[in-house]
Amino acid sequence: MNSDSIAVIIGGSHAASQLIASLRQEGWIGRILVISDEKQLPYHRPPLSKTYLSGEKTPENLLIRKPAVYEKLNVKWLLETHVESIDRATKSVVLGNGERLKYDKLALCTGARVKKLAIAGSNLSGIHYLRNLSDAEAIKKDIKHGGRAVIIGGGYIGLETAALLRKMGMAVDVLVHSSRVLRRVTAGPVSDFFTRLHSQEGIQIHTREKPDSFEGDKQVESVICASGKRFLADLVIIGIGVTPNTELAEACGLPVDDGIIVDEFCASEEDRDIVAVGDCAKHPSSIYNRFLRLESVPNASEQAMSAAATMCGKIKPYAVVPWFWSDQYDIKLQMAGLNDDYDQMVIRGDIDNSRSFVAWYFLNGKLVAADCVNRPQEFRLAQQMLKNGINPSPEELADDNLGVKQLLELIE
Repeated sequence: MNSDSIAVIIGGSHAASQLIASLRQEGWIGRILVISDEKQLPYHRPPLSKTYLSGEKTPENLLIRKPAVYEKLNVKWLLETHVESIDRATKSVVLGNGERLKYDKLALCTGARVKKLAIAGSNLSGIHYLRNLSDAEAIKKDIKHGGRAVIIGGGYIGLETAALLRKMGMAVDVLVHSSRVLRRVTAGPVSDFFTRLHSQEGIQIHTREKPDSFEGDKQVESVICASGKRFLADLVIIGIGVTPNTELAEACGLPVDDGIIVDEFCASEEDRDIVAVGDCAKHPSSIYNRFLRLESVPNASEQAMSAAATMCGKIKPYAVVPWFWSDQYDIKLQMAGLNDDYDQMVIRGDIDNSRSFVAWYFLNGKLVAADCVNRPQEFRLAQQMLKNGINPSPEELADDNLGVKQLLELIE
């Protein structure tokens, strides 16, 4: 590496912002070029479904780092610019206008895109997805006090948006194709808790409802489900998941399988001069002994630190306990670990009559995850236990009479 070396970053996400800072911290003295198809510098995305839609945040408030910081880090930006392809033989990226840009190290921070619902009437005004700032701006224009909103999808984005729209005075119906909300990410009792929570706040949640078409003239007026039920709507927000943006990687011959395959250093084993970070990357987990693709800001930021070290010729393996969070009303849900495979779940606290509890998940007697609702101390404890492979018994973790200090004594 020398001052003439160039690191090219494709994508202007959380991962890209952290990667820039980490590259300089790790000693990268060469040039840094970021190519992004968005018109804004990297910004915080979680607030889009929360404080930004309510008007509490401005685009400037969302910026991860101010422009002056990037100037100090000597970063060149190509915003609103599309990358057409990657030519690994010549170590260059090809832009949409045909221009070729050389790289010494290449970082793919291409993120993911929303899955679209292709049914009749999908082109009507008032139907939205929420992934970026432009999406949020379009939604804000259709929010009106006293109006009716239909949310399609019972995941984090759907429930967070539903909570916000309800607080802003809209009547809200949430349509869930499966039998319960948050089905992919949590256990039945926790799903039931969030259903009760939203019902208490005046939101109607409808399970086993599959949208079949949208009705309206130019503006959406209703959602028609396969069951025949009709839900009136002035605004529709669809949140049915995302697809990783792997096309550039796949086209240039990098291994892809629901994500760009990388090693524990975030590098492609097919080409060590290319790293992938964030929602688009699939990495090996030493904690879960399998490959994971995680959609979270913490994952993107931590991976970026490892990738920056790799790009600078250093060794910094990525081995972090996955964690996520969601804010809904006065609830902060903090999740440590992955509960997609468990055989026992115990509850600490009163899940039926309070807004504070922990759901602990075990597989073959080993703690694998925890869902913490308004329990920040237990959340930090869960992270520590998962990181260090500590396994108190389910009975001990379920005993709410044992304080956090006592739990710490049990595991030390």
